[in-house]
Amino acid sequence: MLHTMSTSVESATERSAAEVNEEIRALWLRSGGTLSVEQREEYRRLVMEWAAAAPQPATAA
Repeated sequence: MLHTMSTSVESATERSAAEVNEEIRALWLRSGGTLSVEQREEYRRLVMEWAAAAPQPATAA
């Protein structure tokens, strides 16, 4: 696993999209609206995790 400065030990387990979204919101609040390089990396990782956890829309056949 890559080194992360995040305290999310839960990343090893499946989290819901809502849980990941809450962490994204907390990251933005902590940053005051401007992400540092490290925070941008964490944000990117969280968005990817959120996308994987979010329900996928059904595609029309």
